[in-house]
Amino acid sequence: MKTVKWRRELPLHILVFPSLIIVFLYCYIPMFGNIIAFQDFRPIKGLLGSEWTGLTNLKYVLEMPNTYRIIWNTVYISTMKIMMGNIVPIIIALMLNEIRKTYVRRSIQTMIYFPYFLSWVILAGILIDILSVQNGIVNQALGWFGIQPIYFLGNNTWFPITLVVTDTWKEFGFNTIVFLAALTSINPSLYEAALIDGANRWKQTLHITLPGILPIVILMTTLSLGNVLNAGFDQVFNLYSPQVYESGDILDTMIYRIGVADAQYGPATAIGLLKSSVSLMLISVSYWMAYRFANYRIF
Repeated sequence: MKTVKWRRELPLHILVFPSLIIVFLYCYIPMFGNIIAFQDFRPIKGLLGSEWTGLTNLKYVLEMPNTYRIIWNTVYISTMKIMMGNIVPIIIALMLNEIRKTYVRRSIQTMIYFPYFLSWVILAGILIDILSVQNGIVNQALGWFGIQPIYFLGNNTWFPITLVVTDTWKEFGFNTIVFLAALTSINPSLYEAALIDGANRWKQTLHITLPGILPIVILMTTLSLGNVLNAGFDQVFNLYSPQVYESGDILDTMIYRIGVADAQYGPATAIGLLKSSVSLMLISVSYWMAYRFANYRIF
């Protein structure tokens, strides 16, 4: 019996094998480079020849004047993205669920889902034009109401808000589909019983729809906790400038500048390793919470 099962599953294992090789080569072997975080790394000497300095690099990074402000920017921006990335899709999913014309609902779904497939390189160019102070459509529209132009990408007050709003606009279409799928799992007889009892659409939403999708909401929220230190490098890197470093600089852009632009490989690897370690703990906690409160497990 075991032999028959093994022969049946062997093709599946063969299909997975190339992916395992790729993961091993590009994800696990490069982890050996984390030792740079504990070295005064010199490329000419290599990983094994560079001088060992212990925690000096980490101490150097943590003593930099802007480090804690950058950590705060990262946590603040990512937390706001997580909140809006769950609230907006729930509202849109509930609204789409009320549309009875199938072709209308599917057309709207397609339109809101489309930005998800665009890269931030493309969207950044579009947003820079749209939000321009001189000729941007947004500021021209504000001018019609007598509002002074706003420098969305160059003002430290508005830049984090711009990041959160544009990221929500790009990503909410995907999560909307997740919540729409959750809505389809609710038993229609519950709505029929509520209608007989005289419940209007608002009461049905409040007492049937929202409790019905609550497990998925909890699941999506808890799984998002692992991204608290990931504020979106692609978006920030393509939109920010030295003018908004105070409010828009995050850990990933800091690592890029220190490691790539300034060639300080040790400090950059140290802060990257610290970020990855904290993210690992957050991911572990989020999966435990997902199992505890939403009965979700990977295996």
